[in-house]
Amino acid sequence: MDAQKLVFFIRSCIASKSLKKGKLVHQKIISHGLQNNIFLCKSIINFYVSFHLFEAAWLVFQTIESPLDISLWNGLLAAFSKNHLYDDSILLFKKLRTFSYVKPDSYTYPSVLKACGGLGKERDGTKIHAQVVKLGIGLDVVVTSSLVGMYAKCNLFEPAIQLFKEMPEKDVACWNTVISCYYQDGQPKKALEMFEEMKNDGFQPDSVTFTTVFSACARLSDLKKGKEIHKDLIRSGFQLDEFVSSAIVDMYGKCGCLEMASEVFEHIPRKSVVCWNSMIGGHALHADSHSCLELFVRMNKDGVQPTTTTLSSLLIACSRSADLLLGKLIHGYIIRNHVGTDIYIDCSLIDFYFKCGSVSSAFWVFQRIPKADTISWNVMISGYSAVGSYFDALNLFCEMRNNGVRPDAVTFASILPVCSQLGALEKGKEIHDYIIENKFGSNEIVMSALLDMYAKCGSVDDAIEVFNRLPIRDFVSWTSMITAYGSHGQATKALELFHEMQKSGAKPDSVTFLAVMTACSHAGLVDEGCSYFNHMINIYGLEPKLEHYSCLVDLLARAGRLNEAYGIMLNNPAMCADVGLLSCLLSSCSLHGNLELGVKVGELLIEKDPDDSSTYIILSNMYASAQKWEKVGELRAKMKKRRLIKNPGCSWVEVDMRMHSFFVQDKSHPEAELIYECLENLVRQMELDDKEKLNMYNELVQLHSSEYNISNI
Repeated sequence: MDAQKLVFFIRSCIASKSLKKGKLVHQKIISHGLQNNIFLCKSIINFYVSFHLFEAAWLVFQTIESPLDISLWNGLLAAFSKNHLYDDSILLFKKLRTFSYVKPDSYTYPSVLKACGGLGKERDGTKIHAQVVKLGIGLDVVVTSSLVGMYAKCNLFEPAIQLFKEMPEKDVACWNTVISCYYQDGQPKKALEMFEEMKNDGFQPDSVTFTTVFSACARLSDLKKGKEIHKDLIRSGFQLDEFVSSAIVDMYGKCGCLEMASEVFEHIPRKSVVCWNSMIGGHALHADSHSCLELFVRMNKDGVQPTTTTLSSLLIACSRSADLLLGKLIHGYIIRNHVGTDIYIDCSLIDFYFKCGSVSSAFWVFQRIPKADTISWNVMISGYSAVGSYFDALNLFCEMRNNGVRPDAVTFASILPVCSQLGALEKGKEIHDYIIENKFGSNEIVMSALLDMYAKCGSVDDAIEVFNRLPIRDFVSWTSMITAYGSHGQATKALELFHEMQKSGAKPDSVTFLAVMTACSHAGLVDEGCSYFNHMINIYGLEPKLEHYSCLVDLLARAGRLNEAYGIMLNNPAMCADVGLLSCLLSSCSLHGNLELGVKVGELLIEKDPDDSSTYIILSNMYASAQKWEKVGELRAKMKKRRLIKNPGCSWVEVDMRMHSFFVQDKSHPEAELIYECLENLVRQMELDDKEKLNMYNELVQLHSSEYNISNI
């Protein structure tokens, strides 16, 4: 048998997928002593690769005494790279470099560059780039396109784009790579611009192009552009595959156009798990948990196995709609079906239980998951913070450190507001040291949170020090610093900083103006506050919100201009419905002794919120000040009838980096007896001091009296 016939038999075995017959042909080749025939060896290697028997293919290659034909190397390199055996591909290439008589060509480099990109080995890729330039094949469109792809997969987007720009010839693959580069680099708008440029240059976009482009529209929430591209696609008669269809469904879902998403989805003949996930994800974003459940049931009936993405989307939907029952059903499904959860499902479960107010269930999930990942700790800390369990959040942060888990920017951005809420300045300073130690001092988000913490804890000097060191000052950091000055009686500095902000080019938003107006309110600068309110509307075109009107009312009320404040409220029906604003005005009426207006506001408050004990107490005190005891009695009777009691006050103190909380008549603290004993000693000491001061005062009075009498005599 000659080599040509044997090659024909091998190809027939590949076509008929007959492994047994192919092995018999291989045996025949060896028995005839043809195992070093390059032509036959290439065919045998292709045969074993077609059955994914890569070790056998590698053994065949190793038996060749002189593999001096570059096409032999290229075939095996391509097989390894195509099947994601990147390490084997790079090892084979390194072996090739040891054969001085065999030179790599333009078919060699695309395979090995794909392997470098797949493994993220940018150093090896850069060396190969240098070899390509030396060999003079840098102008080959396939090789250069592979280089662009390698840099992109190694997240080196700048050299990838630069190389693309220098290419004399381009193909669709390199256009796709660059469009994807911009998308992955967080520049979806630029990705769409490159898509238009690609079409203008006469290139026909393919499935990969459209998948990326629709994803870019989804990220930008650009429904108009997405619809336009979709229409062009339909007009051109482009055959949609599952990837493009899924991307279109995802785009419409994320842009809030669920009807169009559903229409495209229903026209997909064979729906992959990616399609189902896109549709469920779209409904999840709009908190439609019941539609998500219906899709999930249909998905199971179609025999499509849900992925972790499916379950995460379902939990997100339950979380956003606070649907505790449905979320528990999904959790039950995960447990019953022994679904191998990942960090995303675990964190989605924790977040879901927190959003539904089931803190104990969130903690139960947290206890049963691996705790080596920072993400799960972050979700727990932010969850505790969101439900107001600030002490639990602080304790968890300490536990996280004790467990050797390194906090990230999200951790610090979550824990610093907890310190702000508790006024835990010393704890905040400790975290500041930890931030510097972990080299987050230049992180914009962390430093803004740190600035806000110092500002709210009253440490204005520390706040301004952080503010001065900020690498970039956005409107959030400017606003935090203005708030710090304003809330601590330094209104002049707050207004100076606001003018400095305007000069810097940072555009103030509605929150900034609220901070400025609050600063004016604290300093009694009524006219200035009103001026800034008008400035916000007329100069910056910002629509005043309820908070701004509340601040304006507070500004006027603090200055005793109660009737003006009440008039503004009457002109805005939404303000009259705001219990917080009415309470603010009632307190001002009490402060300035305006009983007549106070009664009007109080009655309105009781009508809106009849179970708030504070309204009755403030009104009662106002009647008592006016000596209207009958009215006082009536209010007390109403409180008794509605069984209203004043909520106990809560205080906390920080000692040795630990927070201790106390309620009225609270004896739950482990050292309660010692604390009460100390308090009694302090009270006794204060009483003794008061007696001594009283005796000294009496002696001074007597002395002055006697001097007065002597002078008169």
